Amino acid sequence: MNQVARRLGKTFALVLPVVLVLSGTLAVTRVPWAVSSSDAQVLTASAKSRQEVAAETAAKAPQEALRMRLLAELQEKDPGVALTGLQVAMARQPSLAKYCASIARSLGRAAVAKYDGATQRAQSWSRPVCDTAFATGIASVG
Repeated sequence: MNQVARRLGKTFALVLPVVLVLSGTLAVTRVPWAVSSSDAQVLTASAKSRQEVAAETAAKAPQEALRMRLLAELQEKDPGVALTGLQVAMARQPSLAKYCASIARSLGRAAVAKYDGATQRAQSWSRPVCDTAFATGIASVG
């Protein structure tokens, strides 16, 4: 009985790491950031429908309307104007405060996109609105 347990233990000791490595490798290849060239077209097509859904949601949810308005201001002017708009909106509508960090992160990501990945230039607009959410949005892109 003792020998059977040892042999079973040795088998598991050899097989288990192989199974774990293979399953981990397969899991990593299935994450969204590991996009093959053929999948990129599918993701692009789905992004358009997401924008349409976001536009519909903006009509329903005030935080989405605010997010869309501030993202448009950021594109037209600069991130400073959008962050000032966010501060003013939070002062006027305290009920939107729970969405402040999320909106500020979106503005940070959009600022990096506006400046073609120049995180330092985007960071220069950083303000203490919603703690450090704007900077977190910038860092998540870079």
